[in-house]
Amino acid sequence: MSAPARTALPFDLMLFDLDGTLVETVPEIADAVNDTLTELGLQPASLEQVTRWIGHGTRELLVQALAARQGRSADAVRGDAGFAAAEAVFQRHYEARCGTRSHPYPRVVEALQALRAAGVRLVVVTNKEARYTARVLQAHALETLFDRVISGDTLPVKKPNPLAVADSLLRYGVDRSRALLVGDSSIDVATARHAGIAVWCVPYGYNMGEPIEACAPDRVIADFGALMPSALGPATASGRHGCAPAPQAFSFTPTSSGCTP
Repeated sequence: MSAPARTALPFDLMLFDLDGTLVETVPEIADAVNDTLTELGLQPASLEQVTRWIGHGTRELLVQALAARQGRSADAVRGDAGFAAAEAVFQRHYEARCGTRSHPYPRVVEALQALRAAGVRLVVVTNKEARYTARVLQAHALETLFDRVISGDTLPVKKPNPLAVADSLLRYGVDRSRALLVGDSSIDVATARHAGIAVWCVPYGYNMGEPIEACAPDRVIADFGALMPSALGPATASGRHGCAPAPQAFSFTPTSSGCTP
């Protein structure tokens, strides 16, 4: 564990979702999905449909795509003996597409550079598999801005399980009142709630078609300009900023619209 390093800002540790928060990735994900569907003899999906399927990792994304196009339940697709072959097709196409039609959202790079210069620990926490996460970050020269990258297959569990947050708090010696998760979905809100840290969300990401406000994050920010040190201001006397509640027992039941019931 690193020795605690308190910054002059309200937060010493910030954790960021990747897809829909740091980087717009849906065009290239949709390309890979439709390359796969076409090869399998199925009708392509719309950009809007693919956007609704993003959030639980590429395997679940493919499950949802096949379920929609084959008129079957997600459970039936997962249990199909032919799913592994379909997954291999998708992996091949996404390897080719990953990093080709994505871009960081406005002010992301500027904010990350300023936060890093201010001494804030920066961590990516995504459900995307590590090989794809690395490709996206490297494609946009973002990998050097983070102290750590936690992908969907880095730990035994992924979001909304709070292990990635808890592990980062311990590793960097940061109190949960001085940590912030920035995301775009109900999964991110639930992760932060389970970990007992503050959560701010952007409204432009992928929340399965549901407005992020319906998921009740502590704050909705227009863009990463709100994360600039000058916008955050100094730490409060108590060190708390962002209304982080006590940790909740881990339980998560996503609805089709995105937010927990």
